[in-house]
Amino acid sequence: MAELTMREAIRAAIDEEMERDKTVILLGEEVAEYHGAYKVSQGLWEKYGDTRVIDTPITEEGFTGLGIGAAMAGLRPVVEWMTFNFSIQALDQVINNAAKMLYMSGGQYHIPIVFRGPNGPAEYLGSQHSQALQTLFTHIPGLKVIAPATPYDAKGLLKTAVRDNNPVIFLEGELMYAWKGDVPEDEYLIPFGKADIKKEGSDVTIITYSKPLKVVLETESQLKKQGIDAEIIDLRSLRPLDEQTLFTSIQKTNRCVIVDESWPVVSVASYVGWLISKKCFDDLDAPVEIVTSEDVPMPYNHTLELAAQPSVEKVEKAVKKVLYL
Repeated sequence: MAELTMREAIRAAIDEEMERDKTVILLGEEVAEYHGAYKVSQGLWEKYGDTRVIDTPITEEGFTGLGIGAAMAGLRPVVEWMTFNFSIQALDQVINNAAKMLYMSGGQYHIPIVFRGPNGPAEYLGSQHSQALQTLFTHIPGLKVIAPATPYDAKGLLKTAVRDNNPVIFLEGELMYAWKGDVPEDEYLIPFGKADIKKEGSDVTIITYSKPLKVVLETESQLKKQGIDAEIIDLRSLRPLDEQTLFTSIQKTNRCVIVDESWPVVSVASYVGWLISKKCFDDLDAPVEIVTSEDVPMPYNHTLELAAQPSVEKVEKAVKKVLYL
């Protein structure tokens, strides 16, 4: 095992896949000479050169479309959006071309492409640059959506994403790049559609993914002191979704809280909550609770910024609500 930061784990995944397969290319704003806005691609341009690590103009719709065309022509592009906030500019390309091409071509054109970059609230970035946009992409048939919470998962899932023959949305928490974790030195892959039980428990199931996992684990420590045994599930894969792991957990604990840093309306949390309520109705001893960001644009004021997002206090309150405490 080696201790790597999230950015190092993501870089290692891209590097290994570029070395293994010459059709893998990396393109995006500042990914080459500047090493990426978050230094994820540091050293890759020097190693692979201009033809495989490509700096693009500041036009997300343009270079996203370029990547889709390259995928149709037989390459495996990894497209870095400097932030998922800027992916909004490219939604037409992603939704109407990448996601639909296999279907509209009658199976003739696979689109083996990865769209990756930082997602979710950061700090002092205001309403337009501090958004969690996973719901937009999870809504679209034809896309696979992945949201790792640890360096181990990030590397294994990204390698799987690069090898997949379908478009993959790979969400990296903007404040997670310096997070550290153990990563095997030998090659490994993590399959899509398989959640990870971070901790087993008997009293309540807490479901989350990406950056909020840290809040949930901190909450679990507080709950443990109060005699509450929580089971923690990290979804990792939003589409495909590991429904069976969720159902099995609910059948054991009979209570559920879902933590999601996106907005509450038609969110991943609300969908998972509906799914559990529908499939596990007779197993539930309380209605499913969700903890999300507040239903407002992100404030710039730091105190309000923190107040708008999921917190240990909010998760603990939701857990006690489903436990009738």
